Amino acid sequence: MSRRATAARGARTIALAAVSATGALLLAACAPTTTDLNYDPSDGVGVSVLGEENRDLRGINLMVVSAAEGEAGNVLGALANESADDASFTLEAPGAAPVTVDVPAGGTVYLGTETGEAVQLDTVGASPGEYVDATLTVGGDSKEFQLPVFDGTLPEYADYVPAGATSPSPSVSPSASPSPSASPTE
Repeated sequence: MSRRATAARGARTIALAAVSATGALLLAACAPTTTDLNYDPSDGVGVSVLGEENRDLRGINLMVVSAAEGEAGNVLGALANESADDASFTLEAPGAAPVTVDVPAGGTVYLGTETGEAVQLDTVGASPGEYVDATLTVGGDSKEFQLPVFDGTLPEYADYVPAGATSPSPSVSPSASPSPSASPTE
């Protein structure tokens, strides 16, 4: 192969690499930065009362832990008020009495933690593993959302099943008891 052909091939390779790199950079610049996207990082759900664009009044990682459908359930998560005024959040679910939590301006109230506020639905209208139709209201604004229901099957939620309720325990198959061995006869 001649020197000229080798040089031309090298130049084409460099040009192709430059065009590919430029194209990749342009595509990356047009793609959304996924770390800027809001998402629910755990098992609970987030709900912004004023819409996703205005996150001043919101529920964070909300869920309910109950032994079974029709039983009481502890609400876990947090309520955040990033507005300049104190706010009262009301959580409503079908069949349950509404619960109200006051959140100071610029504050966050944690629900169901040792240092937070205990919030309980008197009855949960869905089985663990399903969702309850719920509404979070602040003042005249409200947002409907799906509130996930958990039970004590997962160890991290076992301590949050309301007292007096029996949470399902993992099924254990009975072990076979050893049968008496017969002594060999000779």
